[in-house]
Amino acid sequence: MANKLRHIAISVPDPWKTAEFYQQAFGFKKVGETDSSLARGVYLSDGTMSLALLNYKTDEAAGDRGRDYVGLHHIGVWVDNIVDARREVEQAGGQYYMGEVPVKGNIFYEVKYKDPDGVICDLTDHGWGGASKDGAQDAGGPALRHPDLKADRSGL
Repeated sequence: MANKLRHIAISVPDPWKTAEFYQQAFGFKKVGETDSSLARGVYLSDGTMSLALLNYKTDEAAGDRGRDYVGLHHIGVWVDNIVDARREVEQAGGQYYMGEVPVKGNIFYEVKYKDPDGVICDLTDHGWGGASKDGAQDAGGPALRHPDLKADRSGL
């Protein structure tokens, strides 16, 4: 199976307001929320792609554009083999940004690179919750770490 684009993240001021739009306009389903040290947000899916609507907590967490940037933040590619993919991205001129594959424990991870124009590309060979590598509806990626999490919306 080939590598597949399966994740898009958009930086937004209010992930829940934006999620309502995508749910009503396109019928996307909410598959979870996140509230990490980097961002709070909502995960949606069309059954194949994972769409993360993120509100970054700090400029540092948001990267070069800062926390007030609104728009495409990064894309994610579900790869066949993370070791091979990292080597191929680096050989193509991608620059390592952050993230590592855990030695054991949490099966979810993303290794982030920047393309030649500075766009962040996430790589994982475990996928994203709500995404399906082969495109089969409801085949889904990994379970969300905290499927019942309700993120802190204060300060939005």
